Amino acid sequence: MKQIVLDTETTGLDPKQGHRIIEVACIELNGRNVSERSFHRYLNPERDIDEGAAAVHGLTLDRLQDEPKFAEIAPALLEFIGDAELIIHNAPFDMGFLNAELARLGLPPLENKRIDTLKVAKELHPGKKNNLNALCDRYFIDNSHRTLHGALLDTELLAEVYLAMTRGQESLLGDDANEAEMEHLSATGEVVRMSVRVLPASEEELALHATQLADIDKASKGACVWKQLDTQA
Repeated sequence: MKQIVLDTETTGLDPKQGHRIIEVACIELNGRNVSERSFHRYLNPERDIDEGAAAVHGLTLDRLQDEPKFAEIAPALLEFIGDAELIIHNAPFDMGFLNAELARLGLPPLENKRIDTLKVAKELHPGKKNNLNALCDRYFIDNSHRTLHGALLDTELLAEVYLAMTRGQESLLGDDANEAEMEHLSATGEVVRMSVRVLPASEEELALHATQLADIDKASKGACVWKQLDTQA
């Protein structure tokens, strides 16, 4: 299935209060790679921009006066999206704005399958910050040029974050596994026997491990189960 990373910038936080989209960007993923196909437009929102929102993305109404209105770009946007699976960080926010814009034009809402990377990140990293900057830091993705939010830049960063977050799903089957083989194995019920590479701990790592177990055992007054298992082994 075709996948598209999507992001928007808006005049405020709530489309129900009449806030509008002022920037929309999409990048297509081709398999596990970012393709050269993209869609990006700035938009005239036909209304004021909240100061708080402007502080986040830096866009002003004066800057957007000569940009097209959403109605003018909607056909091209919908054609680009098609039936693709959408990858969005905090999907309810962007989808709420997109569907509000479509409703103004008398068009049906988007019902594409979607992946909310914020939800995925919270499941992978509970209790931690999972905004885009935090995820870039966690997955060693350079975001030093992100001084303000911007839909196009954020889709580029989010594509890298998504690929980094989901990389393990493919590697579990090995680099040489292919889709046809996996479908055959699934249909026939054959057991998948994977070759797992074992990396032994170094002497230094073993020493650090032993020290940590000793500290835990001391703090727990001899109740460290891991130390007992190590001794038995």
